[in-house]
Amino acid sequence: MSVGDRREELAAALAEVERRVEDACRAAGRSRSDITLIAVTKTYPASDVRLLAELGVSHVGENRDQEAAAKAAECAGLGLTWHFIGQLQSNKARSVVSYAHMVHSVDRSRLVDALSREAVRAGREVDCLVQVGLGEGAGRGGAAPEEVPALAGLVAKAEGLRLRGVMAVAPLGEDPAAAFARLRAVAGRVREEHPAADVISAGMSGDIPQAVMNGATHLRVGTALLGRRKPFVR
Repeated sequence: MSVGDRREELAAALAEVERRVEDACRAAGRSRSDITLIAVTKTYPASDVRLLAELGVSHVGENRDQEAAAKAAECAGLGLTWHFIGQLQSNKARSVVSYAHMVHSVDRSRLVDALSREAVRAGREVDCLVQVGLGEGAGRGGAAPEEVPALAGLVAKAEGLRLRGVMAVAPLGEDPAAAFARLRAVAGRVREEHPAADVISAGMSGDIPQAVMNGATHLRVGTALLGRRKPFVR
């Protein structure tokens, strides 16, 4: 596929996603400006990131550090905000802190310590979301809801980190509206102690309306923008 054809394909997909987000906002009685759209570009090349940037996308999400670090380097200078949204090993904290503006997947105290240490070392302040586990779905990750307030407190106190809110993935096989309602309740408990932690990262290609109805501020959309996943080749 030529670059021009791919640009047209991405432009059409972005327009359709925007229509869906606007419809969801209208149904929820919310403003489109309340929502940050994150293009999840995992398994897709840096050339797609550049095309999305040309089309007005400014927030990009990645799940794997090796892939994300390479793309962030290739796309330096585009003014993009990089979101790390995958499960994160503590030994990858230094690399992730070097490019990520927001880490969505903080789910344990050891990771808080590692991110704080590396953020201080790098002289950066990194936004963090506590990932909330909403079910038993394999590989979905996250801290148990009852553990989230304490973990949020650790993030809030950690040097080099800024607590921004919570994130979750709807469990497989469950009504996402019910799952996101639970997330909204957890987010409310966090905000009682940390009023500025007002981010709710929820919703992907298949559950945008349910996420927006339940207060999502950040949507992580991949498939609907870029197409079905394929093995990443650099």
